[in-house]
Amino acid sequence: MSRLCQITGAKPTLGRKIIRSGKSKKSGGIGTHVTANTARRFRPNLRSKRLYVPELGRYVTLKLTARAMKTIDKNGAYSTLKRAGLV
Repeated sequence: MSRLCQITGAKPTLGRKIIRSGKSKKSGGIGTHVTANTARRFRPNLRSKRLYVPELGRYVTLKLTARAMKTIDKNGAYSTLKRAGLV
């Protein structure tokens, strides 16, 4: 299964890790320089969660980010699932 949040649609994004070396000018050096620029992936904070939805009268298993769980706590399970198009 893919690394995708079913509520927010968050997925892994690409980025870079910049490696610098040298002593800063402020500390008495000649300045820092970029020595490497390595590709990396930023992965979403996914959790598999089993929720009870009283309006449906059943449990629903979802793959959610931590932010989506906060949204469900705030707005309720049924309305959040309905807005995401899962109900």
